[in-house]
Amino acid sequence: MTTPPDAGRRRVARLLAGAGLAGGLALLTRPERVADVVAPEFPPQRLWIARVLGARLVAQHALVLVAPTASGVRLAAAVDGLHAASMLPVLALPRYRRAALVTGGLAAAFALAGRSLAASLPR
Repeated sequence: MTTPPDAGRRRVARLLAGAGLAGGLALLTRPERVADVVAPEFPPQRLWIARVLGARLVAQHALVLVAPTASGVRLAAAVDGLHAASMLPVLALPRYRRAALVTGGLAAAFALAGRSLAASLPR
């Protein structure tokens, strides 16, 4: 049995999706622990924002994990790019700066990696 030429790229897409899914699950189920480690100045009354982000990450990366197609990875990259862009104005707010830097930076990295990877996956 031969492996398809895109099997390695799909594996990379699934590995990235698995990492995103793990991060999303952590934000969804343990936002206070994540905030304590990543951004201790993040206001506890705003942890619902982390849960919403976690739910979005779980849904997004689960879809890519199940079906790592070019269109799915491209869509996920676009969503991550929008998240990264939305964090730019939040950098001006001291209580949210570190959280915005971390989530925006990770989203930008996922967006760039996804865009590059999508170009080499089948539709």
